[in-house]
Amino acid sequence: MAQLTREQILRYSRHLIMPEVGLEGQLKLREASILLIGAGGLGSPLGLYLAAAGVGRLGIVDFDVVDATNLQRQIIHRTQDVGHLKVESAKERIQQLNPDVEVVTFNQRLSRESIMDLIRPYDVVIDGTDNFPTRYLVNDACVFQKKPNIYGSIFRFDGQATVFYPFKGPCYRCLYPEPPPPGMVPSCAEGGVLGVLPGVIGLIQATEAIKLIMGKGEPLIGRLLLYNALKMEFREVKLKRSPECPVCGDHPTIKELVDYEEFCGLRGVEGKEQRSEHDLEPEQVKEMLQQAKGVVLLDVRERHEYDIVRIEGSTLIPLSELHLRANELDTADTVIAYCHHGHRSLQAIKTLEHFGFKKLKHLRGGIDAWAVEIDPEMPRY
Repeated sequence: MAQLTREQILRYSRHLIMPEVGLEGQLKLREASILLIGAGGLGSPLGLYLAAAGVGRLGIVDFDVVDATNLQRQIIHRTQDVGHLKVESAKERIQQLNPDVEVVTFNQRLSRESIMDLIRPYDVVIDGTDNFPTRYLVNDACVFQKKPNIYGSIFRFDGQATVFYPFKGPCYRCLYPEPPPPGMVPSCAEGGVLGVLPGVIGLIQATEAIKLIMGKGEPLIGRLLLYNALKMEFREVKLKRSPECPVCGDHPTIKELVDYEEFCGLRGVEGKEQRSEHDLEPEQVKEMLQQAKGVVLLDVRERHEYDIVRIEGSTLIPLSELHLRANELDTADTVIAYCHHGHRSLQAIKTLEHFGFKKLKHLRGGIDAWAVEIDPEMPRY
């Protein structure tokens, strides 16, 4: 194993003087390879801190471009990067921070066709994704290849992290045997996330990766760390490997990658929103509001969202209150529900159907689609 250069000794001197790290630990970091799945909220601190620590090769998988709404928390990207590929923006920042790090980018959507080849050359996989199909996909691929999978998730003020190490502890399916029903758990785009939260969880993931590479400390295997930013509270939950787990259990029934979109009850075609018989496009909603009588445009977002921006003439009844206030819509001939992106409005329709309402529609794509297609001057969030 080659020694460090004079410049590297200076750069990593604060590591080298720690007996737990020393020259041996720093050389292990230099020889290590880590695959980051996602260059967003969690991927940002992961990429920066792992590069600063001297990890030799970082792979980054992401198919998205930088959006202005990312900048509140995705600190690896800058204002001038808006519209650029996230993997390229992340690579540029990492190489500016530490040119010794080899950065390999994969501008692609992760799929069961590609993931096995992607993770094979890497020592550690870190899951920084925000959707259930990809989490199950990453988990199963890591189990099949016996790769440690460092997991983290964030939502609003809460985060969690653990290390799924195949056959040394539980896997993601041991923790969540079944995905939640579609739409039950809102995304960050729907529910929001405190901007600093991914920094906390991402740094926990980065710490676990460094510990695994150096073989130091007690990794979060079999331990789920829960963080609440409002209370500034950490809690730990013990996890056990399930003997009945279909992937890592004693008698596994899943021995190859499956259709994860179907498993999670989501759309079957990537990139296409789930269609509904209740769908109305923004232009259709505009025409109905102009021509039809007895139409109520129902906003089912929360009050704080309504205060940011609304469609003129809409009635606010948050989804969380709809089951108590459905009678306020009794005089409506037709109800057109809308939310931010169209997920909560579909749930609102199910609630109203339960109360006997018949003529129900929803704005496909929500107020965000309305802003894009009908009112470009409307603020987007």
